[in-house]
Amino acid sequence: MMSHENSLRENVAAMVVALVVVLAASALCPPEAWAQVPPRFYWKTLSGVNAIPVIVNSISGNTNPFDPAHIVEPGATIDATLVLGGYARTFTLFNRSAMAAVLLEMGRIEGTVTTGSQSVIQSARGFGDPMMELDISLIGPSAQVDLVAPLRYEPGFSLDVIVDLTVPIGEYDSSRSLNLGQNRWSGRLGAPIVWQLGPWVPGRRTTLELLPAVWFFGTNDDFTGKTLKTDPIFQVDAHVTRDLTDRFWTSLDGAWYTGGQASIDGVEGEKLDNLAVGLTLGYQINDSLALTCGYKSTINDSAPGDLQMDGIMISLVSGWHSIIEGARRLKGGE
Repeated sequence: MMSHENSLRENVAAMVVALVVVLAASALCPPEAWAQVPPRFYWKTLSGVNAIPVIVNSISGNTNPFDPAHIVEPGATIDATLVLGGYARTFTLFNRSAMAAVLLEMGRIEGTVTTGSQSVIQSARGFGDPMMELDISLIGPSAQVDLVAPLRYEPGFSLDVIVDLTVPIGEYDSSRSLNLGQNRWSGRLGAPIVWQLGPWVPGRRTTLELLPAVWFFGTNDDFTGKTLKTDPIFQVDAHVTRDLTDRFWTSLDGAWYTGGQASIDGVEGEKLDNLAVGLTLGYQINDSLALTCGYKSTINDSAPGDLQMDGIMISLVSGWHSIIEGARRLKGGE
């Protein structure tokens, strides 16, 4: 009997950890960098889970990847390295699964941009604007509050609502157009959808995941001495994910952006209307660590005014829960 109970605890702990690392992989591609949520982020796990990611993104294109507005600078060549750290915790709110997360970005950016009639090289390094997110489940399984709940978890058809807020306290120099901080507030409202396809068995899990969302932007009253305004951006992210083994999974990713027309002192630019595709691979190294790698690139980007970006993202995630630590202590005491 004791052996059976210990085996159950170990199985539950393993499943909880697997969902913890999926949760924490949210920082793989945060909203400031590419504005796309990674696959399997909105799977649900036990309340009280903690997760810390460390992420490195290498991105190039004709827009500032630290800016969620994706303002295109035709003819620009911009390269950036983003290093991100964050913290996420799940909890129960009105008997529904909820999560709060915060991300802090840092790194460097360098590029050749056009100022007036001249091309100049600009660069910056330091800290960007932090971002906070609140997520609550509206449709789908109820909150997981006991030890056995993760064993029964299946997303079925799940619908959440999310609210993001980016705080303009990052490093900013009004004399240049390339900055890590953006000197204005921005936020996002979204409705993540997870649709389970087929049986929910480790090694065979398949999902279709969608995230329609709208970004809103404040006014930057000192953008190289001018006033920058940006219309809202409507965005749809899509993922088809599939387990390859119990520990290894993959996802085909896509995104569509539209809107976001920017104006500088009343001079309007072009609206976004862009598609991007990508591939994500995830691997659970052990009970506490997970590695995720992804690549993403725009595809309808032949015209100078089109959004042009591509990037490689690598994330190492650590997750933990008091139940997991307790199961380990019990196992060690056998």
